[in-house]
Amino acid sequence: MENGSPRPVEIKLRQKSRVMEISFSDGSQFELSYELLRVYSPSAEVRGHGPGQEVLQAGKRDVEILSLEPSGSYAIQPVFSDGHDTGIYSWDYLYWLGKNREELWREYLERLEKAGLSREPGPAPFESRPKSK
Repeated sequence: MENGSPRPVEIKLRQKSRVMEISFSDGSQFELSYELLRVYSPSAEVRGHGPGQEVLQAGKRDVEILSLEPSGSYAIQPVFSDGHDTGIYSWDYLYWLGKNREELWREYLERLEKAGLSREPGPAPFESRPKSK
């Protein structure tokens, strides 16, 4: 974390609206949807291990945050309802998401459309197959 970077002074999870409210030491306040946090997870599962290896996340409209764990004194690690729990969100990264959330959201929607994918959750694996007797 850079010296002098804003640090969170309050983080609230709004389960009904699926929004994280985060207030920083510089007075900035952001509302980050759980979906945005999930699709822009800093994990290798989402970002890949290098440029061009990103994995577009679809079907995350209804994702929830089940818990939020501290990671040292510099980050948090959410546990999402779809089982994703490997993203460590530094204070700098959360601040960057907040500052850029509108542009990031627009880019995400454009990438989904281009890929022919949806924000809507799809059927679980094997759900559409007939049950064996």
